[in-house]
This record gives sequence, C-alpha cells and structure tokens, in this order.
Amino acid sequence: MRRRLRWAVLLLALPALAQDDVILRAMQDELQRSRGLRAVNPEQPYYIEYALHAGESVSGSATLGALLRSNRVRYRLPRIQVRVGDYSFDNTNYIRSDYYSGTRYDVEQFPLDASCPVLRQHLWLATDTAYKAAVEAYSRKRSALKNVTLTDQWPDFAKAAPLERVENIKPNVPDQAAWLARLRRLSAAFLDYPAVTLSAVDFDSNQGAMYLATSEGARIRIPESSMMMRARASAQAPDGMLLRDAIVFESLDPLRMPPETELERGLRQVGENLTALVKAPAGESYSGPVLFEGIAGAQLLAEVLGRNLAVPRRPVTPPGVSFPFPSSELEGRLGVRILPEWMDVVDDPTQKEWRGRQLFGYYTVDLEGVSPRPLALVEKGVLKNFLLTRQPVKGFETSNGHARLPGSFGAKAAGFGNMFVRAAEAVPLAELKKKLIDLCRERNKPYGIIVRKMDFPSSASFDEARRMLAGMAQSGGNARPVSLPILVYRVYADGREELVRGLRFRGLTARSLKDVLAASEETQVFDFLENGAPFALMDGASFAAETSIVAPSILVDDLELEKAQEELPKPPIVPPPALKN
Repeated sequence: MRRRLRWAVLLLALPALAQDDVILRAMQDELQRSRGLRAVNPEQPYYIEYALHAGESVSGSATLGALLRSNRVRYRLPRIQVRVGDYSFDNTNYIRSDYYSGTRYDVEQFPLDASCPVLRQHLWLATDTAYKAAVEAYSRKRSALKNVTLTDQWPDFAKAAPLERVENIKPNVPDQAAWLARLRRLSAAFLDYPAVTLSAVDFDSNQGAMYLATSEGARIRIPESSMMMRARASAQAPDGMLLRDAIVFESLDPLRMPPETELERGLRQVGENLTALVKAPAGESYSGPVLFEGIAGAQLLAEVLGRNLAVPRRPVTPPGVSFPFPSSELEGRLGVRILPEWMDVVDDPTQKEWRGRQLFGYYTVDLEGVSPRPLALVEKGVLKNFLLTRQPVKGFETSNGHARLPGSFGAKAAGFGNMFVRAAEAVPLAELKKKLIDLCRERNKPYGIIVRKMDFPSSASFDEARRMLAGMAQSGGNARPVSLPILVYRVYADGREELVRGLRFRGLTARSLKDVLAASEETQVFDFLENGAPFALMDGASFAAETSIVAPSILVDDLELEKAQEELPKPPIVPPPALKN
C-alpha cells in the first residue's frame, strides 16, 4: 500500500517542464497516465523510462571518384523500459528479461511530426508491451530462483537522484552536396594505388537530441552531435592473403572536422600502407618484447584495458541451463596491481579538450540520466574502480555515470568517455626502441617487434570477423580476442626495420599489461566509436558511443605472435581493368 501511494504521489508531483517541447510533454503526460498500470496486476511497475533519440542523419559514400550512395533522413528512435517489483528485485538481470512471448505492437519508429496525441499513442502502445514483457520476465525469474540458492545477491537497480537538464538544441547539419563532392575527390586518390583492389570513403553526420523522462522525475533534453569520415581499403598479397587498412576522422562538431588536405593525407597513408604490405613477407611466430608505438599504444590500451573496466553482471538462469557469458578479465581484481606502479588511469568525460584538441568522448549525461564526474580507475598501478551503471555489481551499489550503450537483460552497458593513461616514469619514444633492441640482444633474439597500428575498431567484414574469432578460438588464444596488428615491423640490432604481415596475438589479455616495461613521454589521442561488438567492429552494432583515449606508447615484455592459419583465397584470374587513361 505504501508503494502504491508513493507511485501516485510522485507522478502527480511531476513538474511541467519545457511545455513548448512536444516530445517532453507527451512523455510527461503518458508517465502520469501510466499510473493506471498499478491497478491491473499484482506485479506493479516501480519505474518507467521513456528515452528517445531524435534528429537528422546525413551520409554518403564514394569509391574511385564515383558516388555509391547518399542519404538524408530524419529519425526518432525510442527506448522504452518498464520495471516491476522494486529496486532490490525486479524483472531485469534474467536470461529472458528482453523476451516477450505475447502479441507485440511494432512501434519502434516514432512519428516525425510534432503531434502530441500521436506521440502519446505510440508511447502508450510501447508501454503496454514493455509492461507485459516485464510481468512475464518477473514471473519466470521468481520461478527460476525457487530451486536456486544465490551466494551473492545484489539489488537489481540502484537509486539515483532525478536529474532535470533541458538544454537548447541547435543542430548544425552539414552541407550534404559539399561533402558528396569532397568524397568524390578524396576517393579518387586510391586510383594512384593499383595494389588496392577495393576501397570506399564514407561520411556520416548525426545532429539531434536525446530525450529522457522517468517516473522518478528525471527530465532531460541534451544535444547529440557527431561527424565521421572514414576511408577503408583492401588488397591481396601474391600468396592470396587478404590485407586491409582504414582511417577514421571524427568530431562532435561538423565545423571542427580536419581540412580536406589532412583528410587526403590520411587516406593516402592507407594506400601506401597497403602497397607496402602487399610486397612485405609473411611474418613468423615470435615470443618476446613488443613495442606498441604511437596510435597502436592507445588502441591496445583502449581495447585490452578500457573495455575490461566495465564489469557486466551475469544474469539469472534457470536450473540446469548453461549460458555463455563474456565477463571482464578484471572482475574480482579490485585492489590488485594491473599496471606498473608508475601508471595511473583516469576517465573524465567532463573534459572537452586536451591541449587544444577536442575530445570525442565528452558527454554530460549518460543513458540512465546520471551525470559523470572524473573517475580514478587505476592509481599507482592498482585497480581502484570500475565503470558503473545503475545495475549494482559486487562491491558497488551506485552508478558513476558510465551507462553508454544499450545492454542486455534489461540493463545498460558501461563504457568510458575520455580515458587518460598517465606514466610518471616516462622516457622519450626513441629510448623505447633502444630498450627493445637491448632486450632482444640480451635474450639472443634475432629481432624485436614494433607494432604501429592495430585493426581497432576493425574494418573487417562480418564474415572476416567470424573467421578471425573461429581461428583464435581454435588456437587456444585469448579469453577476449584482441584485434589483429596491421603494421608490424621486425627491428634488428642495427636499428633496421622490416615490415611483415599475417600475424596475430596469442594470449594477449589485460593481465599482460602488468608487464609493461616502459612508456613514452609522447602521448597519442585516439578517437573511436565504441559499439560493444568484438573488435569494436565498424558497423557491428546499431548504437555506438563516442569515445577518446589519451595514452603513451608502451613496451610490453614477453608477448606471443603467431601466423594466422587461414585458408587463403586465390587472386583474381584476369588482371584488373585500367582505371586511369
């Protein structure tokens, strides 16, 4: 009875914010009306969330100077959630939390026109489906736990102070015609690299807002803006080995994208990399120290460290049901040294710039309506904290504002925003290469390895990614597979370097970072779209979070690389046609 009273009073007390915004008004009206659900079923809703991503998307693609596609669409993408029970035990965190066996109403795309009655109609239907699914999952979850004894049990949802943040939205949609012309010019640059067999240059801009309204009282409208230009290319070595490379330029503001000369320089570097890789010899298996130089250091730390700082919670399963669940490699290691004593890691999504450069991972509110703050994750090498959402995990019962992605089993997924990796005992980059050579000489190794670029996020196709995952699993490799290195160099005692191809890491995990021997004074900013897919596969998910990492080059002791054992396709039988007169 007390829960019913609190529910009714809370909804009646909701403020009339931003009445000029039809979307917020429709959300507020339906939240007030949805209190009628409490009288329908013993399983009453204690939390309702209406989220909507609304805006305009402009995109295009070109290859070898010819346009492939162009698109301009307005969108409204809803996320509706209903929780029944209470904060300690509800319908989420169960293997079938996202499943509903009854009749569904397909209202995934909301109307584009500013019609409050129509928006309310869609919210009503979506709420009805979400509530029925929640009741079904709640019942099944209770039944599954009747014959199960849980040794550790935490609340299913953490309380959070409702946030009111309604900002002005001023979308800055880029000139589509100008960008399509730019794509034609840029993509034509690959005509100068005959070794490249396939190439494409894409751009994508999303300008709009995120809306969030909850039964707790949260009222949020914040701008969402991102711009991306990406060049992807592939080639084939004489032995049939498929090779690829990519470069991505990203910004939160379309007006702050790099000039065309810089875009072309990056694209031509991709063409030069592939031309060199086609001529390079296949690498041999190697065990020893590896230097991750420049962008490769940031990529490695983002993938192997940053992604493991989010600890997902294993869902409840019925007795006797096994369920594969990807856990974090750092789970259970709180208070344990995971990096050298002279390294610290901080995530600060509130920082807009770093040394005059815009940071792609800046955000003010996460997907659950929680504002982030600077968060010390690793201090003097010791793991101190995790990236947390409102789903409690062992040792942590509240969010720290890092719900960045839609998750599974009724929860959001955590991710970092702007991650800074700092080394107190750093040396010039040239000293790292010298140290690598000295180590190989001491250990009687003919050469050391320098990695200057990783395939992260991966530009592989879905089929290639599946083959990579299967091959890594067969070799008994990583718990969480690591992206392939693209630019790998043998470095000899005299400093001479030789590019090789066709290698992948074996056994490279977050625990390997404990063996970082040295880091550079120079740091690299690396921006990417985190989507939660393996290798953060480009276009591997429908939702992505803007992310940045600032990190040094690192020298890691005793890593293994092996030759990729895959069936090589035959090169084309007939030579390619002439593309230039």
